Amino acid sequence: MPEGDTVFRTAAKLHETLAGRRLTGADLRVPAHATADLTDRLVTGVVPRGKHLLTRFDGGLTLHTHLRMDGRWAVFRTGERWRGGPAHEIRAVLATTDHTAVGYRLPVVELLRTADEQLAVGHLGPDLLGPDWDADEALRRLATAPERPLGEALLDQRNLAGIGNVYANELCFMAGVTPWTPVGEVAVLDRITAKARHLLEANRLRAERITTNDPRPGRRTWVYGRAGRPCSRCGTPVRTAPYAENRPAFWCPYCQRGPAPHRPGGLSR
Repeated sequence: MPEGDTVFRTAAKLHETLAGRRLTGADLRVPAHATADLTDRLVTGVVPRGKHLLTRFDGGLTLHTHLRMDGRWAVFRTGERWRGGPAHEIRAVLATTDHTAVGYRLPVVELLRTADEQLAVGHLGPDLLGPDWDADEALRRLATAPERPLGEALLDQRNLAGIGNVYANELCFMAGVTPWTPVGEVAVLDRITAKARHLLEANRLRAERITTNDPRPGRRTWVYGRAGRPCSRCGTPVRTAPYAENRPAFWCPYCQRGPAPHRPGGLSR
């Protein structure tokens, strides 16, 4: 699933392409909005909110989209062949004189009044890349369920918005605890949230996500995606097991203290 930094880059590209321009064509290929006509609407801006995208038009309308696992927005010059998947996977098209933005495999395509945006994103916690970031509020929300596993709590967008599975695993490693460690047993929650913001800020405009300060292939993350490979710190093989709605967890059993599954699965040798 795209994380907050990826969504930030997507919003920046859409904003650069569409903002301040009128639509010459638009097509929302979802039943609820198949007859909606946005042609000649001025795009006033595209903003990210956690993992959500809000494309705003004059007249008080907003197109709310979410990429989830497979969604993608692609931008093409007028006349350029669209590349991003077969036509039946297209869910939204926004065209101006010079460019066309095409949304592929978007699981959420919702047209709503701009005044009602909170109905779509009001449940989110402070946005790590947004102007509303509030570290104290994020810590307060995390602390409301001290028994909850840290990895799962970090992934919950109601606590803080923008963290996906890569960052959840990497942050647990940097904190020296396993993803199953209860939040209430983590003494460095403030450092974890500060590091999360730092990492997303550092990666928001990079093509390749880096959490280790080493841009070389295979060394960009500490544990994520490294099952069975030696830990970069101690050499112990990194383990993996499902957690948090069957997402893969990665951890070093030497560098990270705390509970772990009794039967870790999917370990590569």
